[in-house]
Amino acid sequence: MMNAVETRVPVTVLTGFLGSGKTTLLNRILTENHGKKIAVIENEFGEVGIDNDLVIGAEEEIFEMNNGCICCTVRGDLIRILGHLMKRRDKFDYIMIETTGMADPGPVAQTFYVDDDMQQKLRLDAIVTVVDAKHIWEHIDDSDEAKEQVAFADVILLNKIDLVAPEDLDKLEARIKSMNSMAKIYRTRDAVVEMDKILNVGGFNLDRAMEVDPKFMEPEYPFEWSGTYELAAGTYEWVMGAGPDPVMGMAVLPLANSGMAAQEAALMDAVLTFAEEEQAVQAGAAMHMGKGRHHQLVLNKDGETIFKITLEQPGFYQLFTEHHPDEFDAHLCSTDAVLDPLQTREYKPDHEHDEEVTSVGITLPGDLHLEKLNGWLSQLLRVHGQDIFRMKGVLSVRGWNERFVFQGVHMLFDGRPDRPWGSELRHNKMIFIGRNLDRTALEGGFRACLVS
Repeated sequence: MMNAVETRVPVTVLTGFLGSGKTTLLNRILTENHGKKIAVIENEFGEVGIDNDLVIGAEEEIFEMNNGCICCTVRGDLIRILGHLMKRRDKFDYIMIETTGMADPGPVAQTFYVDDDMQQKLRLDAIVTVVDAKHIWEHIDDSDEAKEQVAFADVILLNKIDLVAPEDLDKLEARIKSMNSMAKIYRTRDAVVEMDKILNVGGFNLDRAMEVDPKFMEPEYPFEWSGTYELAAGTYEWVMGAGPDPVMGMAVLPLANSGMAAQEAALMDAVLTFAEEEQAVQAGAAMHMGKGRHHQLVLNKDGETIFKITLEQPGFYQLFTEHHPDEFDAHLCSTDAVLDPLQTREYKPDHEHDEEVTSVGITLPGDLHLEKLNGWLSQLLRVHGQDIFRMKGVLSVRGWNERFVFQGVHMLFDGRPDRPWGSELRHNKMIFIGRNLDRTALEGGFRACLVS
């Protein structure tokens, strides 16, 4: 029996932590003689768009997504752009999605399975992760995004091997294999790799994605746990110990009965309730039952914290908590006993980024003094290099007809002349991504490099 002809468009998701070399790899893909017409979707973590300026041959089939991360805030835009692309199916035969360095590839991959229209028209071929072999150790232990990028990968490029000793590469590869034993691993310099290693590899496996994240196909919720209780009228205590956060969101909703239909109705009410503004509740104060009552429980710095729940009517009630109660040794108590829920349920929580990682985008007219720029950046990285994960920019340098393209990762930076400005209006665009960024100081330092 002959297999049906595959008509779906293959899609590669290109991911990797900040500064790993994704754009370098993308440029190689776009300039290689592989015979494919590739549409590119880019996503940036930052305030100004830079990547589109850094991609070779940026023509009509390159789409840029800014002001949010593709795995969360602009995921709807991804679906919209993919739908728009499929109306121009004759202009390409392959799609490449370059994610921001802060993206979790899991929710991006999920896009191709939760939408029926996407499943019929598109095929997720592989998740390709680029790893900065020199700097990944600074993030792999404390960045959930870096871990997920490795865990979900079908193909991993250990890039920048020229900056790392062979024994350190062996150590890194062993660590990567301990996190993902199924991915194919290639060692690269300047992201040089054979195209058949990353395109049309048929690598993505839904069953393995489910092993990485058993809740892969579940929708995300703003809470992690719920418990159903049958309670008499009266006052109860919600008791919490110390946990990973000083506060926790919570809602208490009535149920018509303990059946699944009633619980599903309460689930939707809980989603809407958690979308409401949080109301802070201090130790000893009472929570209010019902839809729209989104409590933020403020915990004591030491010891237990007790909150009150007063119910006027007996019946079934469902408690929804932002975090799992086990993380806080939390439990519901009557006057004389700890109460066990009739049923519990765990939910896949909303994807969250490291809130300490931010960006500063700078756009200025005028020409730059190159020596001043080099001096300022060198001093900036000596002092703050550990906090600056990524820098990149397209600059107008005095006396040059070409654009000056600039990129940096931690304490390493490099710049080079690019294509001529031509009829394009000369300008300066730069973005910094990292922790503890001082916007005023960065803008002032950059402005001081302009030719007066």
